[in-house]
Amino acid sequence: MIERKYKYLNNINSSYDLKTIKRSELGVVCQELRDFIIDEVSQNPGHLGSSLGVVELTVALHYVFNTPYDRIVWDVGHQAYGHKILTGRRDVFHTNRKLGGISGFPKIEESEYDAFGVGHASTSISAALGMAVSAQMKGEDRKVVAVIGDGAMTGGLAFEGLNNTSMDKNDLLIILNDNQMAIDPISGGFTQYLVDITTSRLYNKMRYKAYSFFKKRHWMDEERKKQIIRVNNSLKTLFTRQKQNIFEAMNIRYFGPVDGHDVDNLIRILTEIKNYKGPKVLHLITKKGRGYEPAEKSATVWHAPGKFDVETGERLVCNHGNVEPPLFQDVFGKTLLELAKENKNIIGVTPAMPSGCSMIIMQKRFPDRVFDVGIAEGHAVTFSAGLAKEGMVPFCNIYSSFMQRAYDNVIHDVALQNLPVIMCLDRAGIVGSDGATHQGEFDLAYMRCIPNLTIAAPRNETELRHLMYTAQLPGKGPFVIRYPRGKGTIIDWHQPWKELTIGNGECLKEGNDLAIITIGTMATPAEKAINEIENERNVTIAHYDARFVKPLDQELLHSIGKKFKYIITVEDGVIDGGFGSAVLEFMADNNYQMNITRLGIPDSFVEHGTPEELYAKLGLHAEGLRVSFEAVLIEELEKKEIIKKK
Repeated sequence: MIERKYKYLNNINSSYDLKTIKRSELGVVCQELRDFIIDEVSQNPGHLGSSLGVVELTVALHYVFNTPYDRIVWDVGHQAYGHKILTGRRDVFHTNRKLGGISGFPKIEESEYDAFGVGHASTSISAALGMAVSAQMKGEDRKVVAVIGDGAMTGGLAFEGLNNTSMDKNDLLIILNDNQMAIDPISGGFTQYLVDITTSRLYNKMRYKAYSFFKKRHWMDEERKKQIIRVNNSLKTLFTRQKQNIFEAMNIRYFGPVDGHDVDNLIRILTEIKNYKGPKVLHLITKKGRGYEPAEKSATVWHAPGKFDVETGERLVCNHGNVEPPLFQDVFGKTLLELAKENKNIIGVTPAMPSGCSMIIMQKRFPDRVFDVGIAEGHAVTFSAGLAKEGMVPFCNIYSSFMQRAYDNVIHDVALQNLPVIMCLDRAGIVGSDGATHQGEFDLAYMRCIPNLTIAAPRNETELRHLMYTAQLPGKGPFVIRYPRGKGTIIDWHQPWKELTIGNGECLKEGNDLAIITIGTMATPAEKAINEIENERNVTIAHYDARFVKPLDQELLHSIGKKFKYIITVEDGVIDGGFGSAVLEFMADNNYQMNITRLGIPDSFVEHGTPEELYAKLGLHAEGLRVSFEAVLIEELEKKEIIKKK
């Protein structure tokens, strides 16, 4: 790691410290902040490109506004590293996203400077509007700023907030950070609209200068305002390609576009407009990865690059020379392409994550059959439902925690109408360093109660392949396949297609003293725990892979219920309402009397850390499961030990 000496940064622990620095020296502060972020993220991986792109904006906001009394609401939070470093978390930033360390996203409990907890996109305008209206109702002279990227502006919630902002009395300032990127390059009508705005720099420059001219001379009575509006509309006709500015059409004053990397000009503009009455939008043009050449050239890769060498820009990928199992997401992407070659009706749909879910593999081969709909999970599901209604076979891939945002669409538009949409939930279970906002712990519970759904979880890569093949066959109906982030256990996963019988589980191992029923990849640590116990204890343990949460394998469960006194279910989802609850309900409904223990995630949010650390903390790794299995078997173990001694 490069050793750097900082002239200012080491003495900045609050916005008040920042304000003591001469405005002419803030360029130095920006460079130091950028260097600090690069150095830290090179050693402790996190979100790099987004935070580099808003360094100047971050400095300007904390320099102009009276934070934390004034509120800054960051959308998503990928870009908030600079904000954290300037507000008292510089010395603990090395713990970012680590177990017990600071969160990778703004978090209310972490700092008074974090005005609102975030992690999912498009929430900033709604939350900030609530704060702005609250301030007015309480008579507080509090400024509220929402910082939202053009990627997050593709989400429907952002437009709902924008619509409400235009109707209610408020002084909200919305800063639109326009870098033409989310994680992947964004597309769509709103993106093109922003391009049209940015091509009208002459109009915006003339408009802003004219407004400043009249304001300084106090020529802003109602009659002159009407005259200015007429002149303004004439200017639009001459200098803009768009018919009307969408923000001004909604009675939200628009300023920009402005260079988002000119800190001095940003301070000047923010100082002037912060006291303007009514809602307003400041449109900034920025570059993701600004100030670090590799990140500027390849913004998608450097969104979250992992460890890297700062000087060379080389990403440090661990390679031990061994052949390893593939990522589940890559198995999904490669299998989808194979299926799409055989079935011309297969369509790929993803909300802004083509590279993250590996749908980009199909997109490169069949660009006209893959739709990146932007950060719009609800639309992705209903769009898929429309495709299915007309005979297409949509694979709609959404991260487990993001699917929560499309819950009504799943119920109303897919399940209620029994349309064959294949919903693939990537990042199910424990995700890791992104923390509570991204853990995929709820999907089994929130999907299980919906009629008409088939819900499955593969225990390995080959099973994922078979489930995808099965789901796209005619007559299968709405299908949910959930799988985790990271690697599985099967190297030779690419096997011939195999149709799986819906609702059929599998006995992986026979036994007599205890039945373990796992769902998904929990089969692997459970198998290790079982082997360790049997190698040391005089017991035999049966192991079953349920494979399907809905419908359950009733024949298999009846056989288990008739044979075993002790049953343990294991899942990487919440215990309440999850897979274990389904088994418990089945046994109760069929009057089986036995001891059932459910293992999974307790009734709490799981914070950030590596998946290994978090599974260990939850007792869902092999060692933790062994302890739990033995605790259930303690009476049987003691009896057999006594018999053995005799």
